[in-house]
Amino acid sequence: MSTLPPPKVKLFPEDSMEKKVYSLVDSLEQYIPIMNDRNRLSFALLNYLKGQGDEPSITVRNNKLTLKGISKVNLAKLIEEKLTAIK
Repeated sequence: MSTLPPPKVKLFPEDSMEKKVYSLVDSLEQYIPIMNDRNRLSFALLNYLKGQGDEPSITVRNNKLTLKGISKVNLAKLIEEKLTAIK
């Protein structure tokens, strides 16, 4: 039996909304150390920007994020400030 290589990943274009949101949340790695938490938060924020999800203060509060060195309230404020640059 042989192991097949993993499927190729198609990356988002640099100017896409998805790339900007995921990059924004990845820049918060010092506060959100777990990659899966960052991915879930990015997906929720992307839905918010598309008009389908909750605002960042609710999203940060409801997601079970492992935070380090910042409170949920301060993280939500930081995210809201950074999202205004994307919109």
